[in-house]
Amino acid sequence: MNMQAAAERSDEILDSVLLEIRPELRWTHGPTTVGSCDVSRRRVVMTDISAARRGNLLGVVDRFWRKSGYRMTVINNDAEFPAIYARTRDGFGVRLRIGGKGQAFFQVDTPCVRESEVADSTSRATAPLYDGVEFIPRPNIHSDFWSAGAPGVAASRS
Repeated sequence: MNMQAAAERSDEILDSVLLEIRPELRWTHGPTTVGSCDVSRRRVVMTDISAARRGNLLGVVDRFWRKSGYRMTVINNDAEFPAIYARTRDGFGVRLRIGGKGQAFFQVDTPCVRESEVADSTSRATAPLYDGVEFIPRPNIHSDFWSAGAPGVAASRS
């Protein structure tokens, strides 16, 4: 496998977990980084996820990754900045971490592969792109479900 094929596999991993999450999260591409023999792909969630809903998101992702045969490697239950890390059967490292203002970050790190050029992801972002800006802004898209302050609020079907 070369870096381009590994990047495409990373996109499949990211796309599959984001499709599993309902109601849908809106996301944009984070930077792709290329090392000496590996690639990292990122998705930055632009939906505002309230503190009350972070556990819901982590639970959905944890269950999906386990069902997909991923091996959980680290679970950080920090109240403010929780994160989960896993490894796929084919050696890709995956993670979801919650950062400042509840912004969720998905990342896939490839195993060491043959060097090659790496094209931009062809996955279609569901939030605006921030090409040319130094930093992607904090989450700025409201969701009746994910942005709700109380866990008892019913999910919107939008």
